[in-house]
Amino acid sequence: MLSELINHSDDLRRLRDAGYALRLHKGYLVVDQIPYVTEQRAVARGSLVSKLNIVGNQTAKPDKHEMHFVGSYPCHADGSRMTELVHQETPTDLGDGLVAPLSFSRKPDRDYYLDYFEKVTAYEALLTSQAVQIEDVTARVFGVEEVEDENYPFLYIDTSSARSDINPLSEKLALSSVAIVGLGGTGSFVLDLVAKTFVREIRLIDGDTLANHNVFRAPGAVTLEELKQQPNKAEYFAGVYSKMRRRVVAFPEHLGPHNVNLLDGVDFAFLCFDPSPEKKIAVDALERAGTPFIDVGMGIVRGSESLSGVLSVTLSEYGRREEARSYMAFESLDEDDPYDTNIQVGDLNSLNAALAVVRWKKFYGFYGDTEKERNSTYSIVCNMLEDDIE
Repeated sequence: MLSELINHSDDLRRLRDAGYALRLHKGYLVVDQIPYVTEQRAVARGSLVSKLNIVGNQTAKPDKHEMHFVGSYPCHADGSRMTELVHQETPTDLGDGLVAPLSFSRKPDRDYYLDYFEKVTAYEALLTSQAVQIEDVTARVFGVEEVEDENYPFLYIDTSSARSDINPLSEKLALSSVAIVGLGGTGSFVLDLVAKTFVREIRLIDGDTLANHNVFRAPGAVTLEELKQQPNKAEYFAGVYSKMRRRVVAFPEHLGPHNVNLLDGVDFAFLCFDPSPEKKIAVDALERAGTPFIDVGMGIVRGSESLSGVLSVTLSEYGRREEARSYMAFESLDEDDPYDTNIQVGDLNSLNAALAVVRWKKFYGFYGDTEKERNSTYSIVCNMLEDDIE
């Protein structure tokens, strides 16, 4: 499988990260979307094909310098044939309907290529150098590669981590399961950020229906037809993020004493719902299981001319449970409480979620962490972020 071979082969990984469209075909490496010039002086795209030399689960030095080509006869920018490149004009059947009409031969000075990155880029440069004289084109198209490996969390390759060379750091977040309880404004943004990490399973727990007011403080856009169907929040967001990743599991129910077992076996949890006795039930269960978790909160007040308030993020981990509890509220707010209006604003929800996910990533070593804060609060009017460290 290509993704596994890329993971163990530096040359193929460099090709992928550079944006080349790679695929495997019966032991051949196929590089699609290669620009070249036809005899009519038009720019077309073909495919370079090379037999792969594989040892174990990784590539070895190419044992041949030739490459097959799927396309018409390549030309210089003036329309003259590149006879210096074409080695053979007899079609080669590569199996399963893939036929290469031509073969190329171009040795480097040392008579061999060090790896497939050098081999592919050498041939590609020869062809593209002529095409760019006619049209602004590139072989580095950053195509999408489907991943069939069920153990890989995404349906396609995460090239963002690879391009930044942070795959080892990203793997620190490859937890077996993370739960998000509450898919309102903050919880939906938490999901948006966690869904783009290497977490293998994400459990979504929420019994509410997605309503008009929810979509104005959630990531993305909901269509009118979707909103008219009044979907459950957990099921709706599971459907959205299942478009890019595997194992987003929806539990369309409110968490309570009858189903607190939904938190069993998770490695981490985000509690993104209002103060309530049910929150205490969740906290008790997570503490008993020894599971670290983050509780988020927003307290926004409407003044005479503007909004003010505080966002909070609290990390609860083994050995610091009582400290964390001191920052959490478990009783539902009274009707006359100034925070009972439950004002939610999309930008503040996204900021609250970002602060929570950054804290989660620090906890697992993705980001550096010298303070190891147990609680952070952001004051809107003061534009101040305060941490409680000791």
